[in-house]
Amino acid sequence: MSTRLLLELPRNYAEGKRSGIVSICSAHPLVIEAALLDGVERGQPVLIEATCNQVNQEGGYTGMTPADFRAFVEGIAQKVGFSLDNLILGGDHLGPNPWKHLPAEDALARARVMVADFARAGFTKLHLDTSMGCLGEPLALPDELTALRAADLAAAAESALAAGAERPVYVIGTEVPIPGGALEALDHVEVTKPGAARGTVDVHRHAFAERGLSDALSRVIAIVVQPGVEFGNDDLVIYDRARSRDLVAVLADKPQVVFEAHSTDYQSLEALAGLVADGFSILKVGPALTFALREAFYGLDRIALELRLISPHQAVSTAMEAAMVSDPSAWEKYYPGDAHQQYLQRHFSLSDRIRYYWPSESAMEAADRLLEVLGEREIPVPLVSQYLGASPAATFSYTGDRQARTLVLLAVRRVIDGYQTAIRAP
Repeated sequence: MSTRLLLELPRNYAEGKRSGIVSICSAHPLVIEAALLDGVERGQPVLIEATCNQVNQEGGYTGMTPADFRAFVEGIAQKVGFSLDNLILGGDHLGPNPWKHLPAEDALARARVMVADFARAGFTKLHLDTSMGCLGEPLALPDELTALRAADLAAAAESALAAGAERPVYVIGTEVPIPGGALEALDHVEVTKPGAARGTVDVHRHAFAERGLSDALSRVIAIVVQPGVEFGNDDLVIYDRARSRDLVAVLADKPQVVFEAHSTDYQSLEALAGLVADGFSILKVGPALTFALREAFYGLDRIALELRLISPHQAVSTAMEAAMVSDPSAWEKYYPGDAHQQYLQRHFSLSDRIRYYWPSESAMEAADRLLEVLGEREIPVPLVSQYLGASPAATFSYTGDRQARTLVLLAVRRVIDGYQTAIRAP
C-alpha cells in the first residue's frame, strides 16, 4: 500500500508533469470489484476510500470498522488477482462529523479513536476534516480552530503506528458541500478564493508545527478546494478552467501541495482532463459509479422481463422502492416535491441516495436473484443496446462475454475509464 505515487503528485505538478489518481469512493462490492479489475488490466495502483460515516469504530452505515473494510477490499482483490502492493486505502472526511450532535470534547475524542483505527488498519491517505461545529458551536468553525483540531487528529494517527510502519499522507481542507451532492438547485457554484486556499495551507502548517508534527507536515500532499464543480438531484455544473485560473495560481506559491477535487461525478472527459491539467491531481468519484450500477441493474430488470424470466414484483427496482419507502431516513430531507417527484428522485436522482439501500436484505436478495436467473446466458445484443445503452457495434466489438454480471461490471468500468483517460490526456 505504498504512498509513493501520492507523495510524487505535488512534485510532478510543480515540474510540469501531468499526473493524477482516481479516488474510488464506494463500499459497494461490485463497484470495488470493477475498480480492481480495471487496475489488474492496467497494471496500476487503485485508491479506494471510505468516509467517516460509512466506516468507523462503531461500524458506520456499512457496519464495518476500518479493519473490517480493509479485509473486505482485500478479499475482493484476492478474488480478481489484484496485487495488494498496488492497493491504496484512504479515509475521507475523518473528523467529528458522525458525532457532531455531541459536545466538541466528546465528538473529538471519538474522532481521535477513529483516525487512530484507520491508521492502524493500514489506510495511508487520510483526509482530516474538522471544519464542522459540534453541539453548541457555530455551523462552520474559524480556520485556526479547524487547523488545531486537524493537527490533533494527525497526532492521534501518528501515535497509533508502530515504529517502522508506513506513515500516511494527509489531505486538509473541506471547501465542499455535504458528501453526495448539493441540496439546492444549482445555477452557480463559487470557486474557492485564492486567499482562502493560501490561508488554509498556512494555518495548518502553523498548527502542525506547534504540535511538533514536522514529519507529518511533510506528508500533507493536498488541499480540498471548490473548483466550481457540483451536482444536485438533476443539476450539474461543469468545470470552467477560466473561472479557476486565480485559484490554480496558488499552487505556484504552495508547491508542496496539489488540489483534491470532490464531487467530480458526471463531469465530461474534457472537464476532468482540465482539472488534472490545473493541478486537481486527486479526482474523487462515488455517486456516479453507483448511478451506473443502478442503471445496469434496472436495465437487466427490463431484459429479464422481456425474456420472461421474472415477474414485475421480483424486479430489483421493486425491491429498492420498497426498501426506500419503508425507511426514508437516507433520502426524505434531500428530495423535495410531491409524491411522484419524490419517486423519480428516489430512483433516478444524480445524488444517488439510493446507494444507501443496496446493503438492505431485500435489495441484495433481488440483485442476487436477478443475476442468478440471467445466469451465464449470453444476453441478446439488441436487448443490450435497448436497455444497457451500448450500441450493437460496440457490443459486437467487445470480445468478452455478454453475461449479466459482466455487463454490470462493465457499466461501472465505463465511468472509471473516463477518469483514467482524463489523468493521462496529453
